[in-house]
Amino acid sequence: MTVRTLRTVRRALVGALVAATATATVLTSSASAAPAPSASSPSAQDRHSALRAAMEAQVKGGAPGVLGQTENAGDVWQGAAGVADRDTKRPRQAQDRFRVGSVSKAFTSVVLLQLEAEGKLGLDDTVDHWLPGVVRGGHDGRAITVRQLLNHTSGIYNYTQDPAVVAALTTDFDRHRFETKTPRQLVDIAMRHAPDFRPGEGWNYSNTNYVLAGMIAEKVSGHPYATEIERRVLKPLGMRATTLPGTSPRMPNPHGRAYSKLLPQPAPDAKIHDVTEFNPSWAGAAGEIISTTGDLDRFYRALIGGELLPRKQQGELLTTVSTRGQMPGVSYGLGVYTAKLSCGVDIWSHSGGIPGSVSVVSATPDGKHTAAFNLNGDWAGNLGALLEAEYCGKVPDGGTPHPAAAALAALR
Repeated sequence: MTVRTLRTVRRALVGALVAATATATVLTSSASAAPAPSASSPSAQDRHSALRAAMEAQVKGGAPGVLGQTENAGDVWQGAAGVADRDTKRPRQAQDRFRVGSVSKAFTSVVLLQLEAEGKLGLDDTVDHWLPGVVRGGHDGRAITVRQLLNHTSGIYNYTQDPAVVAALTTDFDRHRFETKTPRQLVDIAMRHAPDFRPGEGWNYSNTNYVLAGMIAEKVSGHPYATEIERRVLKPLGMRATTLPGTSPRMPNPHGRAYSKLLPQPAPDAKIHDVTEFNPSWAGAAGEIISTTGDLDRFYRALIGGELLPRKQQGELLTTVSTRGQMPGVSYGLGVYTAKLSCGVDIWSHSGGIPGSVSVVSATPDGKHTAAFNLNGDWAGNLGALLEAEYCGKVPDGGTPHPAAAALAALR
């Protein structure tokens, strides 16, 4: 995927950030004492100070509001900056729900990996085996495997790059925001285009891959993929604030507002639109989930910590492929990716965007140090700076972010 392609992916499924001037505030402090820092790692106080500064910098840079929660071996920190609502000036709250975009991909991956563990499918099954004739034309479902869908080596065109879809989610948003799109309709959009490369011979981030993964999960299980996510992930982990809305445009309470400039390349003075109500069937299994920072931390702690998958499937989840230079310093697994930050800390992570909302969640390889952040808009902000602050204790200096941290913010 080229830099231009990454930007198109971002713009196609993301909405808006607004100029707000509130400063960051700690909402709650630690739940328990943090372990003593090593000589080479920043203390909790240093990390939280850097993170407050990084959150303030997001608002000064144009974001309407930022929300975050981190947990390190039981030490929980929650903070916010800016506003949840530009009209009422209500601050963002720890319990606020938001759309998580492509963070949803790991949930879909877990379902397929659990189905593999049960002997109901194989990662090396072809797409055509489960969905005969769906991937066709210039694409060939007989040559693409489930694994290649999940690690983005299938070569399948990303439907969110289609010019009509880009327009529908930006300049024509108000005409299309409540439309329902079926998974097959989204796949058919991709099938009108040539593949990016032959299966297994490249890497390209494609939301179409995960729409197909959701369709396969339904075919194998006999249930909607959302039902399988609820049964296999949300209920076992007690993620009560996380929902899969399907075709409903409404946000469950409590929630703030989501904003967008609704332009592929927004100018600084472009009009800001409220895009909170949106039919997320445009994203489906690639990005429809609604959650909270607390629930996302809980999910990544369990996911990376090995609580959701048997050993073999955990190994598959964390087996990565090269992003072929498109995301320097980043390797992609099955719905998660890994990078080494500037201070040498390794993290597993994924970012996500959908109109008006940009998020990121991460964890150290043992799953014990997690962080989740959300911006309630999408034309400004630096998710990488938030991760560098939390894990490295680095205060933003306005310079160029570490390449790996910058890359973590690129995929939507």
